[in-house]
Amino acid sequence: MAGLRRISYMWKDADAAREYATGVSLHSHTNQSKETLDFLATFGKDYKLVRKLIQTAETRARRNHSVSINYSASYWTPPLTPRLAFDLESRQIEKAGLAPLVSITDHDNINAPMLLRTVAAARHIPVSVEWSVPYGGDQAFHLGIHNLPSESGAEWMKTFEEFTASPSEPRLTELLAALHAMPNVLIVFNHPLWDLYIIGKERHRMLVNEFMETNGRYIHALELNGLRSWEENREVKQMAKGLDMLLISGGDRHGMEPNANINLTSAKSFTEFVHEVRYENRSHVLFMPQYAEPWKHRILQSTLDAIRDYPDFPQGSRTWDERVFHPDSTGAVRSLSELWPGDGRAPWYLRWAIDAVRMMGSKPVSGSLRMAWGESRELNFMLGEELL
Repeated sequence: MAGLRRISYMWKDADAAREYATGVSLHSHTNQSKETLDFLATFGKDYKLVRKLIQTAETRARRNHSVSINYSASYWTPPLTPRLAFDLESRQIEKAGLAPLVSITDHDNINAPMLLRTVAAARHIPVSVEWSVPYGGDQAFHLGIHNLPSESGAEWMKTFEEFTASPSEPRLTELLAALHAMPNVLIVFNHPLWDLYIIGKERHRMLVNEFMETNGRYIHALELNGLRSWEENREVKQMAKGLDMLLISGGDRHGMEPNANINLTSAKSFTEFVHEVRYENRSHVLFMPQYAEPWKHRILQSTLDAIRDYPDFPQGSRTWDERVFHPDSTGAVRSLSELWPGDGRAPWYLRWAIDAVRMMGSKPVSGSLRMAWGESRELNFMLGEELL
């Protein structure tokens, strides 16, 4: 089986996992992940209604609280704690009759795996991170850095933070070369064709090509992302073919739906899996049934997961405004629930916007939207079975 490169679909081949012992969940997020709100500034430029809401919020913040909204310093966190996220991913794999290996990659921190290593069921979890890499002056690439040595994980996080504060392309190549030199580390280019900062497809592709020309020899696989569209993943497949690179799974879960793809392997440890990918050039990606759902419907559900209330969750993660953070007038970062004036409730226009999105998730509306979105022909041109 050396050199095997394969993609399978659970809804098409229910027995795809039969010959394997293990399922690997790669690239998922917990409430330790700080998800940027930078996109709101760009998003508001393109959508009139959103722009009006943002302008209203900015005006009120300046007038009532002498605070200018700082999108780059604010962030939101996913709802699931590390343990809940680990259990969610593990259960899905176990239901497929496989032993689970889970690699959680929060943005730019390793808090989740370090916390989970104190839990018996998760003590072998790899120390992994999604490193947000500034590139080209107006874009950022996300790299999945899996299985860092636990003794130097904190040191690597400091190094990544220093790079982000003062990015340099020669320095980036040095860091990737050093990571690549560690035989048990896996480096994945996550959702490589997603134009995160909406700089335009042409410029984004130019930067991706430039990055890969310089650093491609240190990247071990390109990600087929479980939250990106069929169209984008097909383009990633073509990219991998042109570069003769391996494809790997990456669910990118932020909400309550488990990763929409996993890797199949017979490896008994994450390090064995890394060796299978890096040195045996093997990867079998299995798309789970949820990926067959209409993409827009899944994005809506993920959005709803982010703004739902979870009364049974630990304090600090129960309501959406406990999970969104912004600097106060002194510069201290606090949750929005602590910053609301008066009765401690969000302003009416934000409550209206949240309620409008939640209404889209109600059964009658959600069902109608799902039927409309399900009319697309995305499933008629899957990614292909074999990548030989």
